[in-house]
Amino acid sequence: MRHKRETEQDEMRPEYDLDYSKAVRGKYYRRLLKEGANVVVLEPDIAKAFRDSAAVNDALRSLLQVSESTRRLTSRSTQTARKHAAG
Repeated sequence: MRHKRETEQDEMRPEYDLDYSKAVRGKYYRRLLKEGANVVVLEPDIAKAFRDSAAVNDALRSLLQVSESTRRLTSRSTQTARKHAAG
C-alpha cells in the first residue's frame, strides 16, 4: 500500500502563492466583449500542422479567398450558360 505524502496539504510552490486581496473581478470583461472571444479546439493532427494561432488564421483566410474566387467563377459560368441555352 502506498503512503500519502506528508506535504499533501501544501503542494503549491511558494512562487505560486497568489495574493487574492489585489485581484480585480472582471478585469478583462469589457475587452472580451469589445474584441470577442472564440475558442476553437483543434484535433491533435491538425494542431501539429500549425505553429500558432496566426498560422491557422492565415490558412483559413487563404481558404476563404479561394472559396470566394471559385464561387464567383461558378456563378458567372452558370449564368452565362443559362443565357445561351435560353437564346
